[in-house]
Amino acid sequence: MKNNALVHLGLAILRIAPSAFMITHGYPKLLNLINGNTEFANPFGIGQAPTLFLTVIAEFLCPVLMIIGFKTRWAAIPTAFTMFIAAFVIHSADPFGTKEKALLFFVIFLVVFLLGPGKYSVDKK
Repeated sequence: MKNNALVHLGLAILRIAPSAFMITHGYPKLLNLINGNTEFANPFGIGQAPTLFLTVIAEFLCPVLMIIGFKTRWAAIPTAFTMFIAAFVIHSADPFGTKEKALLFFVIFLVVFLLGPGKYSVDKK
């Protein structure tokens, strides 16, 4: 396998695996939204239901787009932003160990945004 092919394989793994992990967090929120249970954090004062809706987009829809590699850079932005907010707003008073997962996701999706999807994607960039 050529070095360039390894880079593209690495980019695919970097976007697919964490996106699949993120979906496990977004799917229960999607079910809550569908079932009308909109009790959720409201850190910006826009309401619990709108905040939950935006979080479902960031934690479910955008990771699906990243897995297939469609509009990957655009899809990485809401997910990275949501993880930033989770770490520094929602868990601001918590110890580092509690923030760590959100920070890891934030860094991963920031890197996906910066590097793009690679050639093993619908976008093929």
